[in-house]
Amino acid sequence: MIRLASSSITRAELLKAAGISFIQESIDFDEDSILASSPKNFVYQATLGKYKVNLEKFGCNDYPLLVADTVVTAQGKILRKAKDEADARIILETQSGSEVAIITCMIYKTPRLELIDISSTHYFFDQFDPRDVENYLQSGEWRGKAGACMVEGFCKPYIREVRGYESTAMGLCVEMLKPFL
Repeated sequence: MIRLASSSITRAELLKAAGISFIQESIDFDEDSILASSPKNFVYQATLGKYKVNLEKFGCNDYPLLVADTVVTAQGKILRKAKDEADARIILETQSGSEVAIITCMIYKTPRLELIDISSTHYFFDQFDPRDVENYLQSGEWRGKAGACMVEGFCKPYIREVRGYESTAMGLCVEMLKPFL
């Protein structure tokens, strides 16, 4: 049994699908204060911040601690969680017809082990149909998603090529985690 220090429903679903027992509870960390020079540095700093506050609150003696964060990047821009529908539209326009990298960092801590992994999955998207974008925006499914991106949902029919693990793009590289459990 591990402690998933994340409120992400998708991360919880990934652990369930992998047959990993967990409890889910976390302390929030304010990512807005992060100053980073690159997407990988940003996602590492965000994960490290989450790790520190959750390790202080929960420790890792009762249950190993797992924290993660994800960032989306395209055209040299870090695409954070959209603040509103207009922001989501701009983010999706940046991804349309582009190479998009989804980078996930995780820290897994037991009393004897500390695993830090930064994995990325690259998607090559066709141009998004404007009607599909509008329907997706109206659905609200983009809310709370890094880069307003749902590779398992809205983006799926537009994927031309993938390089990397889908689990990384969904917020947790299960393939890297499992050997250490």
